[in-house]
Amino acid sequence: MKRENLTRNLTFITVAVLAAAAFLCDSPGNIMEGMQKILVSHSLLITDFCTVGGRGAAFLNAAFILLIGVILVMVEKIPFTGPTMAALFINAGYGLWGKTPLNILPILFGIWLYSRTHGVRLGRHIYTALFGTCLAPFVTELYYLLPYPLIVRAAIAAVLGIIIGFFLPPLSAHTTSMHMGYNLFNVGFSAGILAFVIVCVLKSLGLQTETVLQWEEGRPAGVAAGLFLFFLAVFLVGFICSDRKLDGLKKIFTRPGRAVSDFILMDGAGPAMMNMGLMGIICTTYILLIGGDFSGPVVGAIMMVFGFSAFGAHVKNYLPVLLGVYLFTFVSRYEPTTPGIQLAAIFGIGLSPIAGQFGIPAGILAGILHSAVAMCTAQIYGGLNLYNNGFSAGWVAVVLVPALESFIKQYRIKKLSR
Repeated sequence: MKRENLTRNLTFITVAVLAAAAFLCDSPGNIMEGMQKILVSHSLLITDFCTVGGRGAAFLNAAFILLIGVILVMVEKIPFTGPTMAALFINAGYGLWGKTPLNILPILFGIWLYSRTHGVRLGRHIYTALFGTCLAPFVTELYYLLPYPLIVRAAIAAVLGIIIGFFLPPLSAHTTSMHMGYNLFNVGFSAGILAFVIVCVLKSLGLQTETVLQWEEGRPAGVAAGLFLFFLAVFLVGFICSDRKLDGLKKIFTRPGRAVSDFILMDGAGPAMMNMGLMGIICTTYILLIGGDFSGPVVGAIMMVFGFSAFGAHVKNYLPVLLGVYLFTFVSRYEPTTPGIQLAAIFGIGLSPIAGQFGIPAGILAGILHSAVAMCTAQIYGGLNLYNNGFSAGWVAVVLVPALESFIKQYRIKKLSR
């Protein structure tokens, strides 16, 4: 099967799996009622849609979010390569906590408008569009904050979403140079900067938001089994499509992962799918070992890892960062099961290129710093940037990478002078 067909079919199968999981979790009536609650929820960081509308409705919402992304990609004739998989699956994941069809559409329209203004198709900025929906809570939250009639609030909220979308493409293009490709979540970094500016403006107008914590605890056996079966199936399909050889997967393990690292283009869809399945299994196992929760945010984060494992992250460059996050809990006031730390452990994947480029100790240090920063940054923008870990990972890379490069350069100079 051609690479294009293999990865495209994977996205459609995932939509079907999410929809099927929804109706296995709950009755159609409860799901429809839950979807209504999710569509009008505040969506601030951290709002677990499993607690808002039930697990069934949350899975169905994730299926809709993924389907919207897949349709956009196909309409714009974008190939289903590494960055596409990363963008689609991070959106699917956030369909479990924060993104709804209603609050992402104004931002998507804003980026379409930016593209039209500059005489290009939306496809030119498709990844910024898909990743940029991390600021979707601005749309729903402004609807609740403004003291105006319903239609006026809805109109102003939609306009703000369009403005956000309009400003994201140029900002994202500039922030890449700040972290030099060592943060895989570039749009999360740029969106965090934009969110901070908008929040300051809103505060000056007397409009203020605070982070929340709606989090479903527990480890339902059905969810854990479903994740393992899905990831194992993807791994096996990738293995079969790689002529039952692991050579391609081993080659992926040798890559640093610095953006842009498209494993599907460089190594093939089969090896990339093996890596995706393996990374999903590792993250699911980690949550089970620490006694964590398969809440909407955690399951969503694991789905994000699944996508980014086609775009820069693999076992060798991720595990040092994961270890760093875990070690952080021994010297801090947090536990491995603290909700924010569970997310930091999984989202630490964004800093995998640091371990891939500079080695295991650097990856561990990146994980430690990421944990500390991620537990502070959400308050900066009142929970209105869903990619909080992307924002914190960006600052860790900005601070850490120049220091690492400086030490390595000095070491090489001394070595040559001997």
